Amino acid sequence: MAKLNIAFQRMLTHEGGYVNDPNDQGGETYKGISRANHRNWAGWTCIDKYKGKTDFPSILDKDVKLQNEIEEFYHIHFWSPLNADCITNQTNADSIFDFAVNAGLITSIQLAQNIISTKADGIIGVQTLAKLNTVDSKHFQAAFTLGKIAYYVYIVKKRPTNKKYFYGWVTRALEYND
Repeated sequence: MAKLNIAFQRMLTHEGGYVNDPNDQGGETYKGISRANHRNWAGWTCIDKYKGKTDFPSILDKDVKLQNEIEEFYHIHFWSPLNADCITNQTNADSIFDFAVNAGLITSIQLAQNIISTKADGIIGVQTLAKLNTVDSKHFQAAFTLGKIAYYVYIVKKRPTNKKYFYGWVTRALEYND
């Protein structure tokens, strides 16, 4: 069965540290958690207390409690709703988890469901898990990667200021084809 700690570390290589890009609709973001989308996350209080310090934002990575809150956040809001503990192939779980973090839970789940020909209801339940756990992983990852890239093209067409993120998104999508 897939393990969160593996998927989490892999995802963090893409989400990085603290960013406050005015062109990003998520606004202020730390390790992929955007203030615009997750205003009530307890980690923002901790981050705010460090903002006046000279070693901000690098000091954030040294706060053990904050780092634990980040992993707990991803476990509660992404890993568990994906039922990722029940996905047998680690790469498939990593990829679905990473895309959920980047594009949203329902977007990631429905793309996976469309590829494996199950009802695209945005819920990873018994039927979706059964198909995910028997699908050829290389085929799934190739199709899932193409679907992610198509989604990114759609996002850039819809909001051209996102073009600057496109190369990074595509690179990120390609990294799950082991």
